[in-house]
Amino acid sequence: MPPPWQNAPPVEPYPYEDTHDLRTGPDLHPALLGLLPFIGWWRGRGRGGYPTIEDFDYAQEIRISHDGRPFLFYESRAWILDEKSRPVRAAGREVGWWRPVMKDDRPTDEVEALMTSPTGIMELYLGRAEGTRLEMVTDAVMRTSTAKEVNAGHRLFGIVEGALLYAQEMAAVGHGLAPHLSARLIRIGG
Repeated sequence: MPPPWQNAPPVEPYPYEDTHDLRTGPDLHPALLGLLPFIGWWRGRGRGGYPTIEDFDYAQEIRISHDGRPFLFYESRAWILDEKSRPVRAAGREVGWWRPVMKDDRPTDEVEALMTSPTGIMELYLGRAEGTRLEMVTDAVMRTSTAKEVNAGHRLFGIVEGALLYAQEMAAVGHGLAPHLSARLIRIGG
């Protein structure tokens, strides 16, 4: 006899809303109040580089959203810009999850974050949120056999005059921690 789900009718679309706009959708979980300033949809420009590559300009969108549970969904996509700020090609992309560390059923200022890229790299970050500042360092980096060698990372996010600023350092391909990306993104939603 086949299992009951095998011949069941199709299901409706996913019924739970995910939002970057606190005016719509589910209520924000109280454990996320320390990360509230970062929730939104952000877009802007940045500069990148590393000892093994030439510097480059890029544009980026970051969406940080929630579905009412005690974690945030992080999604980033970037594209390279030419000297006239025209798109040249797609660049980095990653998704992840940020969540506050709980102690005695209460959120602390500590944060755990998982960040994954389609290039085969998954990073586990540990950090601390203090007001409009979030700083994280890698606790572990995993990569597929075909991924570039990345060994460590450091990320600093901050809300400054209403904009999301961030800087990212990485240790990769035989180099220690070195600046890699920095950007200023404007809130376009949320």
